[in-house]
Amino acid sequence: MHLFASLSGLLGLISALAFLPPAVAQDRTTEEGEAQITDPNVECSPYTYPPVAQAENQFPPTWTVATILPDDTAAQSRYNSIQGHIPDISPKGTQPQSLSGDFSGFSYPSDDPDCWWTFDHCHDPKTPGIPIDITTVPEPGTLGYAFDDGPNCSHNIFYDFLQSQDQTATMFYIGSNVMNFPLEAQRALADGHQVCAHTWSHRYMTALTNEQAFAEFYYSETSLEMIKLVIGVTPTCWRPPYGDVDDRIRAIAQAMGLRTIIWQYDSSDWLGNATETDANYQALIDAATSGTFDDVGTIFLTHEITNFTMSEAISWYGNLTSAFKHLVPVGVALNITNPYVEDGYTLPTFAQYVNGTHVGSIVGSVNGTTSDTSATVSTASHTATTTSSTPTTGTNAAHILPINSVGWLVITASLVGGILSA
Repeated sequence: MHLFASLSGLLGLISALAFLPPAVAQDRTTEEGEAQITDPNVECSPYTYPPVAQAENQFPPTWTVATILPDDTAAQSRYNSIQGHIPDISPKGTQPQSLSGDFSGFSYPSDDPDCWWTFDHCHDPKTPGIPIDITTVPEPGTLGYAFDDGPNCSHNIFYDFLQSQDQTATMFYIGSNVMNFPLEAQRALADGHQVCAHTWSHRYMTALTNEQAFAEFYYSETSLEMIKLVIGVTPTCWRPPYGDVDDRIRAIAQAMGLRTIIWQYDSSDWLGNATETDANYQALIDAATSGTFDDVGTIFLTHEITNFTMSEAISWYGNLTSAFKHLVPVGVALNITNPYVEDGYTLPTFAQYVNGTHVGSIVGSVNGTTSDTSATVSTASHTATTTSSTPTTGTNAAHILPINSVGWLVITASLVGGILSA
């Protein structure tokens, strides 16, 4: 059994669970109102957010491969402006099977000329001028703490737990998820997390044409597109779904102002296999305690994709904080204090974070409206919701599963039993 970082933190979470208000007359018009919803059936039910509803026809259908929409002259102009930066590298495999990672029948040179991560985990581009992928963090004894595939519709209790531990992380958000549950997405910024892009439809990026790859970035994060429209910020970082990236996709991302972040260790939590996931968490902890990260920290792949992945993150949190000197968002570990294109949104420096300042500042509200004064992001305890239906194809196709109250109580009871028996 894996222990919480502190008994007091666990007891605080249990107290919050014990006094959940009834899910009646819920306010589903603001991030703060949505954050108070504790019934997962309500959390994961659809709602209308006017800014998204009014702009719906300006985006591709959710969970379809993005393409530049007809008459979207802004997108077409932006695409035209970057074409000269894209290397002459062909898409990998044959669509549609390649979209879900089936590259069977595709012949590729053994010397990996395109630095294709899926082929041999290459992360040092062979095309001049493209930065190396971020797979580690420079701060010794540090874990770059991050979660993929959000926002999940039932992540309230998970985000509440992170908040109870004064812990922030890097959240890689899928554009289709943000469109489906925008108020849930806003909670990340409100809680002080770093938001990065994870494409529009979560497909294998090297399988896409240049235009499709561009559109997957454009409609998920940039300009007045989905993350910008909903959260009010334009990310400067992204993670390729499944890690699938080559120099062509890196170049498109770079032209869009995005730095590529991969990982060094993988939890494989998306498989839903407790034995395998626990073994991977333990392997990371063993590496940390044996001194592997005494000189350079690391990044671990985990997800907020299901009840299981989030409960694993909670149950292993105490062990991670014991094994590592610091758990911080990836941007903090890299000392990136301005994580977005827009001014006024900041992350603390690494030194500030380890000395107790875990949340940066924003200008205006989480929906992007600005004012003349800077305000510290609220860290008041609250809950939020996020939903999304991820594609049902692919090697590790994502299925967003609501966390029901009974499930969380069982998880909590098990953790209590582990602590009391320890």
